[in-house]
Amino acid sequence: MKLSRRARRMARHHRRHRQRYTFNLVSLMDIFTILVFFLLVNSADVQTLPNPKELTLPDSTAETEGRQSVVVMVTREGINLGADHIISIEDALASEEATIPALSQALAAAEMPAAAAPPPEPAAEGGDDAAEAGPPQREVTIMADEKLPYRLLKKVMLSCTAADFGRISLAVMREGQG
Repeated sequence: MKLSRRARRMARHHRRHRQRYTFNLVSLMDIFTILVFFLLVNSADVQTLPNPKELTLPDSTAETEGRQSVVVMVTREGINLGADHIISIEDALASEEATIPALSQALAAAEMPAAAAPPPEPAAEGGDDAAEAGPPQREVTIMADEKLPYRLLKKVMLSCTAADFGRISLAVMREGQG
């Protein structure tokens, strides 16, 4: 069958302008590279505290996020500094001292995490003396079970202060999060 002149012209036109569509991989790689860098930069801000099953944190309406620091865990069985067991609860409560010497010694020897370097202290308004501002204070986070007696928590906090940990934070569970 013979094609008309118009049909041949249209067929020629379609053959000439036929394109093969492909993915532009350069643009796709650019998008994924930016995405990877974004995720790497933003993932460094996350801090997770250990969450043992035998520890129930008290509920709170705290809005500030915790910072990375030395962690003291006070469970129903004992007091731990990181993964090290320091003293049992019975021994700590039986002691007549205001502090827990074993905890103070362990904290004094504890290394602060590298990412937990304290922020620089603002200079005193009265002068330029660095001695007035004092040394930067170290930070500690206390994770205590909600059913522990307050006198034990007070001993732990006094022991932290005795070991030159001036910034003490208490770990809590945000309401609605647990």
